[in-house]
Amino acid sequence: MKEGEDWHFDIQHIAAQTRYVRHADKKNNYIIAYVMTGQKSWPAWKRSTPDSIFIIKKIIDSITDFFKSFEPQIVLNGHSGGGSFIFGYLDAVENIPVSIKRIAFLDSDYGYDEVKHAHKLVNWLQTGKANKLLVLAYNDSIVIYNGKPLVSATGGTWYRSRLLQRNLAKTFDFSTVTDTAFINHTALGGRIQMILKENPAGLIYHTEQVARNGFILSLLSASKFDSKKQFTYFGERVYQNFISD
Repeated sequence: MKEGEDWHFDIQHIAAQTRYVRHADKKNNYIIAYVMTGQKSWPAWKRSTPDSIFIIKKIIDSITDFFKSFEPQIVLNGHSGGGSFIFGYLDAVENIPVSIKRIAFLDSDYGYDEVKHAHKLVNWLQTGKANKLLVLAYNDSIVIYNGKPLVSATGGTWYRSRLLQRNLAKTFDFSTVTDTAFINHTALGGRIQMILKENPAGLIYHTEQVARNGFILSLLSASKFDSKKQFTYFGERVYQNFISD
């Protein structure tokens, strides 16, 4: 960052975090397909687009097809409104395909519906012994922005993530560790990780969750690279040297 530059240029660094992951895990080839709508909002695009969920499925299938000779393992990963893209895909399929190996909601599970999505996620986690689910959220329910609540009582990721955890806990045994900073729910030997950030000051951490190694964690959780000796979620950025000019 140079003096006077807009702060948005320093908020997530998906490319730099990808370079870090590639440097750490040389066994696998990580290809990131970063998709965006003209409206820069997947929820807005879905509301205005007939058959949106099937278009989303076609997008994922077509990108996957580019690399079919490599037998790719797919990660569905989204921040903010990107969770709407993931849920659109889940709505378009009867069962989550075996090619999907990881699903990550980076403060993005606003659209979680326990009737439509819980059983699909449970079945996917049960049938794929290596399948992994990561959920990051913070307590947005107490945030006041421009004099009004940031989200509705049931519409934020804090509420939706806790609802998702309660639904999954009907099938899976969770262990929960709580301190002054986080509530950590884990199950299936770490294949399910739900990290909920406490927020007593009512701050907005929406994009900080990604910038503070959140994208790295979303790709490396429950792997040999998921170690505080190598990187810490919500700690210092470990990818700083991978930011390009």
